Amino acid sequence: MNKSEPLVWNKLLSEFQACTQLQYSGKLDIKNTEGQTWTFFYRLGRIVWATGGDQPLRRWYRQMARYCPELNIQKIQLRMEDISKDYWDYRLLANLYKTEQIQREQIKAIVDNTIAEVLFDAIQQANLASVSCDRNQATALEVLFSSTGVDMSMKLMQDSWQTWLETGLEHISPNLAPILKQPEQLQHQVSASTYKNFVTLLNGKSTLRDLAVKMKQSVLPLTRSLFPYIQNGTIELIQVPDLPLQVSGTQKTALPSIKSTAPLIACVDDSPQVCQMLEGILLSHGLRCVKIEDSVQALPILIQSKPELIFLDLVMPVANGYEICGQLRRTSMLADTPVIILTSSDGVFDRVRAKVAGCTDFITKPIVANKVIATIEKYLQAPSLKQD
Repeated sequence: MNKSEPLVWNKLLSEFQACTQLQYSGKLDIKNTEGQTWTFFYRLGRIVWATGGDQPLRRWYRQMARYCPELNIQKIQLRMEDISKDYWDYRLLANLYKTEQIQREQIKAIVDNTIAEVLFDAIQQANLASVSCDRNQATALEVLFSSTGVDMSMKLMQDSWQTWLETGLEHISPNLAPILKQPEQLQHQVSASTYKNFVTLLNGKSTLRDLAVKMKQSVLPLTRSLFPYIQNGTIELIQVPDLPLQVSGTQKTALPSIKSTAPLIACVDDSPQVCQMLEGILLSHGLRCVKIEDSVQALPILIQSKPELIFLDLVMPVANGYEICGQLRRTSMLADTPVIILTSSDGVFDRVRAKVAGCTDFITKPIVANKVIATIEKYLQAPSLKQD
């Protein structure tokens, strides 16, 4: 274990132990200074469900694909009312069980492995930033399925984390996606069949955990096998957004009513996924949104729509975020509009260059709802925005 881990681990461990000893019922939120939150639901001192992090939908779909392969998860229609609570994923499992689409044994496996994943992510990310723990007894989860005891869950997670450390993967999150950066170099290092598999699978769209499920193996040996190529730069690990939310036709009636006077927020990003995610966050908080995926058309659309705040991707083809930000600052009607840079990099050089171009602030990808809303409230000096 690294030097910073014992302090963080002891803090989290003591909180988990206290919840168990007090026979606590409610939820425990673990937050780090980067804005990430992991939530553990307790019932009489037992962890019965866990959620949170940056990729809850991706995690839910992955667990379903792993333990319920007979179920066509693409046909599962999610409604806004299904995801209006922070344990929406648990409620969906309950609905599938009540309609006899999945069995109790499958749900137990999903519950146990979801708790294990969230525990792992919380301890890994907590080592990169300080954490706080908050209990809330007002949120009680109706327990429908049993889970592995807290002691066993913690033991499994601790063993998994220790093995991850010993393998040298301390700073590698299993939620990152591998992408080939030097295919020509790789072609000379592996067999033709292995190279073909690499090209097919390592496209920057599936995380290490996603790939492990597709390849029907554990994420540890998979990551360990890719590690040499990551070290020599042949493969790069990148952050990816959560899977887009596909909702049924009830979305319009379930969303808050949006007044024409509500703040208009622009999203300029060549990724349709990022634009869709931001739109979902904004609409669910009663805000208006204009999506711009073509960087060339960004300036004229922004001048026409006159948004009150702009989220701007840094890396785009033809016209990048630096250039667009500079153009905005030279346009009188948008010169003072807050421009929030969306970036996958947290490098000092990028921040300095963007500040010179006139940006207001930064948000590091993947997009997290609470960061987006906190930024809007900060720069528009708005009261707390409407929640679902």
